[in-house]
Amino acid sequence: MEIDQIKVYLESSDSQERLKALTELRNYESEIAVPLIKTRQQDPEFLVRSFVAMGLGNKRTLEGFRILLEMMKNDPDYNVRAEAANSLSKFGAEAIPFLVEKFRQEDNWLIRRSILAPLIDMPFPDALYEVCLCALADEDITIQEVAVSALGALAGTKKETEALEQLLAFVSAKSWNIRLRAAQGLKKFDYPQAKEALNYLSKDENYRVVAATLESLL
Repeated sequence: MEIDQIKVYLESSDSQERLKALTELRNYESEIAVPLIKTRQQDPEFLVRSFVAMGLGNKRTLEGFRILLEMMKNDPDYNVRAEAANSLSKFGAEAIPFLVEKFRQEDNWLIRRSILAPLIDMPFPDALYEVCLCALADEDITIQEVAVSALGALAGTKKETEALEQLLAFVSAKSWNIRLRAAQGLKKFDYPQAKEALNYLSKDENYRVVAATLESLL
């Protein structure tokens, strides 16, 4: 789509056309795209604002970083705040302090998952461990499950001892899903305590946990 048509679509009363315009801006350089993307930051439709966050994450400019921080902190819709957090993670190290702070402040499950999930694949073990500890105290069981899984990603890092200690505490968790996640995480640690815990879980009362454990022991 030509840039003039994109500008027309961005001002359209039809939200689908505004979404189409934002999608088309992926094909343009940051210098052209970002000034146009940011014009829809206050769009009345949350989905359009989510596309704004995605677009700024893909372009990754200093101005985009600033706008994403603002969106993550202040947008009224949690879906948009979650998308902004996910896009911020693409900026790497400079975004980490803001993401960790947001995780501590925000109890919405989607926003927390949008911060925790990308951290698992990023080389910042201190931040991941800190976020995991916070997530383990969450009342939402799904957030706890993600945190237990994430602890396994700390094997081989400077936080592996602390992460293993946390995982061992979930071997006797009430939730079988938590025990299953613990088994999956423990297989990544080459420590006698991990092997002992896996042997214990191989006799678990839930067959799913046993299956995950036996797979880990192979």
